[in-house]
Amino acid sequence: MSGSEICLLLGATGVGKTLLLKRLQNILYTRLNVSNYNLFYLQLSLHGLGELGGPPSTLPTVGTNLTDLTLKKKKVTLRELGGCMGPIWPSYFKDCSSVIFMVDSANIAQISSSCVQLLSVLSAEPLQSASVVILFNKSDLPCTMSLVEMKSLFRMDDIIASAPQPITTIEISARSGQGLQEVLSWLESIIVK
Repeated sequence: MSGSEICLLLGATGVGKTLLLKRLQNILYTRLNVSNYNLFYLQLSLHGLGELGGPPSTLPTVGTNLTDLTLKKKKVTLRELGGCMGPIWPSYFKDCSSVIFMVDSANIAQISSSCVQLLSVLSAEPLQSASVVILFNKSDLPCTMSLVEMKSLFRMDDIIASAPQPITTIEISARSGQGLQEVLSWLESIIVK
């Protein structure tokens, strides 16, 4: 896969990784077919996905999904690794330059295991210089903790202070589209480096 940045998409089973991939593809496809980009971005940031319709159906990923996105005329390959593959994630670390780590902010029972997985990813030697974004997904659900509560449970301030990588956190809803433009902006910023 020469000529392409590789970004790993990690997180527990059911956090919304596959839906995120499909939504990002739809946004980029729509962006190509809209003549007024500024209006499109304004509508996306104010109203979510709207015209992109309801969320597509997904199944839990067993194995990997590779999705190519073209951003600012550069290609980035998102490699989604199924949550059940957690024990072998490290075998994919050496070829990647960035990591998207997703957390289901509506699944309180999964929080501690997600935190352990995140710490394992951040401490991996091959990822010491990778850019990392942590996506707190499912912000549209009524039982979701706030971003402040999630960061507190994860002790994000301590994690960010001690991690060698630059870490960004974004609250999103892959279902409604909230925050997805920020995810694309983050991807664009890391491929420019």
